[in-house]
Amino acid sequence: MVRKEYMEIYNKQKEQHIYTPFQTIPTCKDYHNQVAVALAGHSIVLEAALTALATCTDALTETAIRLVETLHSGHKVLAIGNGGSAAEAQHFVAELVGRFKQERAPYAAIALTSDSATLTAIANDYGYQEVFARQIHALGQPGDLLITFSTSGESENVIRAAQVGCQNHIQVVAITGGNPSRLASQAHVVIPVPGVDTATIQELHMVITHLLCDIAESQLIAREEQRRADVATQAISMGIGKE
Repeated sequence: MVRKEYMEIYNKQKEQHIYTPFQTIPTCKDYHNQVAVALAGHSIVLEAALTALATCTDALTETAIRLVETLHSGHKVLAIGNGGSAAEAQHFVAELVGRFKQERAPYAAIALTSDSATLTAIANDYGYQEVFARQIHALGQPGDLLITFSTSGESENVIRAAQVGCQNHIQVVAITGGNPSRLASQAHVVIPVPGVDTATIQELHMVITHLLCDIAESQLIAREEQRRADVATQAISMGIGKE
């Protein structure tokens, strides 16, 4: 029901905000009005899309658990995507290796989208469909987590990577659009973002990145603090530090 309501809102806004070329040289006011209309329409669409994203709560929960357990157990996260999804994969990794909101140790994560020499070498020798799969063969280990971003879920190189991940006992999460896809059939967890246009889906993918990184950071910091407290308690009980 939520998805149906979202579709109705999106289609209504799309009809109301189709832009036509200015008939004369536009003034600053013309641009201002167009921006204002775009923001108002986009606000309605995005609010509806975020509400619809609640239908993915179970998949998001499972992904958060897998992300936390992967990093806590000493394994790593790999992230992939094409175009805007490649940028999102790098964004996801940057929040883990750097920080999101809190000071803490860096987490093991690699974006397989950023090494231009490796990408072009593999594409040249094996074909573009292998650019991620071959890197996963080289870098992935059982117990790692592969995060795949694809608005369509039909990118051949991402599908190949998911297949290789599964073959090598790597957990695969597919963050896609709302339509059924081949990528979804290759993943352990699927987050089918209920957007109907690529831009909105990409924006929700960023929301998911922030949500997952926030949860992972909070949980891992809490576990580290508990570990330190346990070590201190054990040291006290054993009399360490006493003269």
